[in-house]
Amino acid sequence: MFKFIECVSIFVANLISVVGDNAAKNIFILAGQSNMAGRGGVSHGKWDGNVPPECQPSPSVLRFTANLTWEEAREPLHADIDVEHVCGVGPGMVFASEIIRTNGSGIGVVGLVPCAVGGTSISRWGKGSPLYDELVKRGMESLKEGGAIQAILWYQGESDTVTKEDADAYQGNLVQLIQDLRFDLNLPSLPFMVVALASGEGKYVETVRNGQMGIKMENVKCVDAKGLPLNVDHLHLTTIAEVKLGLKLAHAFLQQ
Repeated sequence: MFKFIECVSIFVANLISVVGDNAAKNIFILAGQSNMAGRGGVSHGKWDGNVPPECQPSPSVLRFTANLTWEEAREPLHADIDVEHVCGVGPGMVFASEIIRTNGSGIGVVGLVPCAVGGTSISRWGKGSPLYDELVKRGMESLKEGGAIQAILWYQGESDTVTKEDADAYQGNLVQLIQDLRFDLNLPSLPFMVVALASGEGKYVETVRNGQMGIKMENVKCVDAKGLPLNVDHLHLTTIAEVKLGLKLAHAFLQQ
């Protein structure tokens, strides 16, 4: 816990140090599957276009595009990343806005790096896989204009609830993933924010949740999504739920 708090303290100090420097970015990687990519407001293959006040664009919040360039962030954050699915509101914009609101104006720019892809099991995120390599590539490329990666936000696991074998192996696979990403991003103490599932595709949701909440690693924190409202598909978070999750993630990251 001490080292996590220490990382957050360094983050806040970095924010203060970049006042007035719009090129400075406090970078957060968004990874996982559909609920991180955002399905808030998506129904019958269409997004309703509803953007809550907490998710409105701001010059202080940027997103890293599929073309590896920075632009002003706006929903849906993952529209050019999770291209085989219809994306809506996710937790990323709310998270960034709350980080800025909590720390005051003029603190510099928050940069979001979307990497989540719907329907992906954790086995598809293992070291050397296309998803893993793309995340590392995007993370490293996002640094070329300055800034620092402050944390990875991870919401994934619904696809691993179908079989007992996958659910039982989940915790070990996630621990390995965290270790591998820290090594390949050259950030051995990088904070990793894990969302404990609100839903799943199979009957082993609690097994995966227990694996997520049971991880005992330095600078790994778990935020529980259980109980947040779900869409009619009983799998994806509603827009309101995504807003609540983004706030919970921000408060957990900044908690001292």
